[in-house]
Order: sequence, then C-alpha cells, then structure tokens
Amino acid sequence: MQGLVIKSTGSWYQVYAEDGKNYDCRIKGKFRIQGIQTTNPIAVGDRVEFALEPNAETGVIDKLNDRKNYIIRKSINLSKQAQIIAANLDQAFLIVTLASPRTSLGFIDRFLVTSEAYSIPTCLVFNKLDLFSAQGLEILAEYKAIYEKIGYPCYEVSALKGTNIDQIKALLKDNITLFSGHSGVGKSSLINALLPGFEIKTGEISDWSDKGQHTTTFAEMHTLPFGGYLIDTPGIRELGIFDIKPEELSHYFVEMRKRLNQCKFNNCRHVNEPGCAVIKAVENGEIEVSRYESYLSMYHGNDTRA
Repeated sequence: MQGLVIKSTGSWYQVYAEDGKNYDCRIKGKFRIQGIQTTNPIAVGDRVEFALEPNAETGVIDKLNDRKNYIIRKSINLSKQAQIIAANLDQAFLIVTLASPRTSLGFIDRFLVTSEAYSIPTCLVFNKLDLFSAQGLEILAEYKAIYEKIGYPCYEVSALKGTNIDQIKALLKDNITLFSGHSGVGKSSLINALLPGFEIKTGEISDWSDKGQHTTTFAEMHTLPFGGYLIDTPGIRELGIFDIKPEELSHYFVEMRKRLNQCKFNNCRHVNEPGCAVIKAVENGEIEVSRYESYLSMYHGNDTRA
C-alpha cells in the first residue's frame, strides 16, 4: 500500500494510507538511506510503501519514495549523524520571538542556510506582537529590514490576540508547510489560532532560563480545513549545520551568492583574502555585519547553541 507519513514517534510511524485509514507502521529490518547517516531514516512528510501485518492493523514500511526535498540538522550528541526534521515541503515558516525566549540572529541564519541548501522557500513569522514595547517594535523593524532586504518575507502576528492570522492562513492554503522555532515561541498557540477547536497543548516559559518547555514531543502533520498540511515540530534549542562544506557555505547566503564571481581569487574563503567582493560589500554596508558574522561562525564550525 502507498501512504503518507503524518507522525513519527521514534520507532513507529503513523501512515495515512490510500484507503483513507491511518496505520501504525514500523521499518523493515535495517532500513537506511544511501549516502545519509540519520537517526531517523523516515520522516514526517515522506511518501512510503508498506505491507500490512497479519493483524491488518499495523504495517511494515519497505520502501521510501524519492523525496522532493527535506530539512535536516546535525544530531546534537552525534556529530556524524543527522536528524531529518521533515520531508517534501512546499515551504517553511520559522517562528521568531525577540524575548521570552529570544531568537538570535545566528539561529535565524543557520535555519535559512539549511533551507537554502535543501531548496525550501522560507518565511519569518514574528510572534507575540502583543508583548512588544516601543523599543521592541524598533528592534522588530531592524530584524525585518535585514531579512526583507535580501528577499525573505517577514510577517508580524500575535497568536494570543489573533493579529494577522488571516495573512498566515492565506499563505498556508494548499501547501505543505513546516513550522519550526525554539521551544516557547508560540508554535502551538499559533496553530490553535489557525485551527480553532484543535487545542494543541501549549506550554509556559521557564522563569529561570527564559526558555520554553517542549510541548510537541514528535513531529506531526495536521490537515488544514482550508487546504494543505501543516507540520508541527518539537522546539529546537540548537541547530547544527549538516553536510555543508565550508567552501560551499557562501552559496547559501543569498546576498553573497551574487558576488562570488567578483572576488579576486577563485577559491576565496571570504575570511581575510585581498580583493574579496564579499568583505568589500560588508565594509560598504551592502551586506549586514550580523549576516557576515553568522557566516564566519558557521565557516569555522563554532557552537550551534542559539
């Protein structure tokens, strides 16, 4: 039977099958994807083939169909392995908050580089608009200016007050969309605002760490009543770049990409070389300093913590 993986719980996968039913399935034997070492060979959004077991209630996945794309991150404790967050996406939404918890520019840039590397269009959704002071709104404008300037759409919402929720609904319609971000940024609240009556569990912010508590344990796909699918993911504390070589990294910074053929040397690292068009653009204010600092951090393999 053919099916779509709509939930992953580690060793079991919930598959929505062509007969309109959901089946709990496991993986056949040593199921590994050629060329990628991952902690989860099957991910939410995958299209698979499976065979029913004798009880006709559970199944065994024996084939993974080709993926259009996927988004991946380095496993926190296993540097040579990775975790596939979701597959076959039309777009990704990174939910961002400027406080309680704060989403750093470095974290945003790591997510955008990963989505560029795997050809996934990405929007930034700034949540908790209802909490912003006048100073907060100024910082929000600065954040938005950085990313809108280089082509990333940015949206301001309040899941609590329902502000601009219809804008997000229109973007989600008939698409497969990944929702990602730190724990506590309000992903679950935003989904509840988009799907009234759905009542996904929401969590409180930890006072001592200003970090959110994990309320979504496993990735799960939800059918949208107005068309499309939404994939909710566990909050990400760290986002390690995986399988991107240092010499390829600049290709995934959109504002650097168009300048790469202007450097004096073909093998320019954009670190300290003379005649580097990227460094010149930073000095001239054409490339944001924060973006260049993120590039250097990733290039040198620095800490992945937000």
